[in-house]
Amino acid sequence: MKAQATLTAHEAKKLIAKAVAHMPATQAALRNGKIFIKCGTTASAVAEELSAVPLCISGRITPQGTKTAHSKDKGMLHMLLDKGEVRQVDAHQEGFGVDMGRGDVAIIGANALDIHKRTAIMVAAPMGGSARVFPGLQANGVTIIVVVGWEKLIPCSIEEAVSAAGRESVDLSMGSGVGLIPLPGTAVTETDAIEMLAGVKATVIGAGGVFGAEGSTTFVMEGEPAEVKKAWELIQGVKGAAPSGIAESMVECHAKSPACSKYVEAAGVRVLFHRACVYRQPGLPDLVFSEAPSVV
Repeated sequence: MKAQATLTAHEAKKLIAKAVAHMPATQAALRNGKIFIKCGTTASAVAEELSAVPLCISGRITPQGTKTAHSKDKGMLHMLLDKGEVRQVDAHQEGFGVDMGRGDVAIIGANALDIHKRTAIMVAAPMGGSARVFPGLQANGVTIIVVVGWEKLIPCSIEEAVSAAGRESVDLSMGSGVGLIPLPGTAVTETDAIEMLAGVKATVIGAGGVFGAEGSTTFVMEGEPAEVKKAWELIQGVKGAAPSGIAESMVECHAKSPACSKYVEAAGVRVLFHRACVYRQPGLPDLVFSEAPSVV
């Protein structure tokens, strides 16, 4: 039996979250280990499946470009589930992972997916922010799961994309200039998700659409009638899904937002957090300073 379905990007994220939450590795870590989840709308959907708690959403791509939240004061950007108990780890997400290892799981979203299912994430923070802990977690033996829909498929290799990007090499940007960090681990797409949840083969036959279906994926599912019907019911269960995340964090940054004038210490100097952004506060230079300039 064959069935054809279309999922919007948000619906695909919800389906991916359901599949990842039910993976044996995830369930085992939920009972007996630790699960680290880094902020992002797909990862937040996983957090909701596992704990009923959404995450604060930081970076995002909107019609205005690569933006962040106007405010990150509510909720948590990173979640640690320790034997199912929710822990806030935003203040020390780069140090907690030393005691994670075999049997633990880390979950992260991606902004780029190539045809070989290699992935990368955009980073606006100097040195990659918390995304850079993931290779170290993998080195510790942690299972890395990259949750990413086919909407993120790029027409080149991850290596080419990484080489082209660079937060310090961009002169003008719609939103913050970003670099790309290649991600370790196993990518899980919406077709992987439906194959995990039902005994079907799923093949993408088209992408995109109009009237809200921009970024959608259309695919065909094939298998035994009972399994195809099961897959169909699962898909109906995610239709109409909305983005996951703390509502306040969905408001994007604008000129004079906190991140617009944020400086961080790097090698003894202060470095502008959001590089090359054409929307930032007028007059704020895009340079490295030994002392942060006055900001209104």
